[in-house]
Amino acid sequence: MTTVQPGSFLTLHYRLAGPDGGDIVNTFGGTPATLSIGAGDLSPGIEQALIGLEDGSEAAFDLAPGVAFGERNPQLMQRVKLSLMRELGDEDTVYTVGDVVQFPTPDGQGSYAGMVREVGEESLLFDFNHPLAGQPVRFEVRLLGVL
Repeated sequence: MTTVQPGSFLTLHYRLAGPDGGDIVNTFGGTPATLSIGAGDLSPGIEQALIGLEDGSEAAFDLAPGVAFGERNPQLMQRVKLSLMRELGDEDTVYTVGDVVQFPTPDGQGSYAGMVREVGEESLLFDFNHPLAGQPVRFEVRLLGVL
């Protein structure tokens, strides 16, 4: 049997559940996912859980807080002036706590997201941590193929 190794290509069904047990991603009952270990399709903590599993196997992992998506980093909480937000976007946008806003990367080739955590008179407090950073997650998998 073939086992999952760094660089393996996988076809799998998987379910990722947050701390409340609710589905974040669930491919069971739908189209399976295809990905490559080490390509960044899954977080390093989840990929590590897959290493060594055999083709055709099923497994479930309860990953401790911070393992799947890292620990929360307080430096990723950043204030952005409302004047800058209006200058870069629609000046009539009204922001509320929980809004997710896309920002361009410095090279303009990609984007990253921040969640509004606080709305102030002159600025917004954004959280650029992954929403599941510092949270426990459950990862369930059925390996359909390993190359």
